[in-house]
Amino acid sequence: MTLPALFVSHGAPNIILHDSPTRRFLAGLGETMGRPRAVVAISAHWEARVPTVGSTASPGTIHDFYGFEPAMYEMRYPAPGAPELAGEVARSLRAAGLETLIDEQRGLDHGAWVPLKLMYPRADIPVMQLTVQTHESPRHHHLIGQILRDLREDNVLVLGSGNATHNLREMMSGESNEPAWVTAFADWLRTAVTAGASVELLEYRNNAPFAARNHPTEEHFLPLFVALGAGTPGVPGRIIHSSTSFGVLAMDAFAFD
Repeated sequence: MTLPALFVSHGAPNIILHDSPTRRFLAGLGETMGRPRAVVAISAHWEARVPTVGSTASPGTIHDFYGFEPAMYEMRYPAPGAPELAGEVARSLRAAGLETLIDEQRGLDHGAWVPLKLMYPRADIPVMQLTVQTHESPRHHHLIGQILRDLREDNVLVLGSGNATHNLREMMSGESNEPAWVTAFADWLRTAVTAGASVELLEYRNNAPFAARNHPTEEHFLPLFVALGAGTPGVPGRIIHSSTSFGVLAMDAFAFD
């Protein structure tokens, strides 16, 4: 079974507690995708100097957030790890010339476990995480995706988790009132993904309207390029969800076949 690579916007951690279009989408996504044998999750919330692979056999649930409802800190996602897959990924990255480290201790951060708890609530699918490198370019992350591409043919889900837009300083209340600078960027992104405009996407900082305003820092956008790289060359991406939270968080999700 060959799975598409995915990029999902995970939003605030407590998306899991409150009804929203994105929560409903994520809660149905696992059934839509089917059951992978394992998940490689690339989360905005694990950064490292070089690609680092999580090979923990029983990863804990990391509550890497503050000020949310008490119920959030009681949640667990006790999915098994995937040490053998982690080793395979590390070998592939090193074979491509990338210095790669292995972390045998780290658990799953909320960028991984929150969407996965909605997608696969039974927590019975092995999960391993892979870092982003915020000092590296979209092309670097695209290369990582290319290295992971063959895993899709082995029923492994490559899951990038971040946000289509992510400027928390300009957050608003409610789910509406999307400002023009968010709309312009989100529309550009949807058009580029569905047109298969990989070159334009990789240079988004120069090509997209209001790129720096929508992504003052890049950690929430870099997982998109891993998913893009893991897709089949020449095959355009698909929009599988589109909505907005707090005015400035475009919650789009894309599939790359």
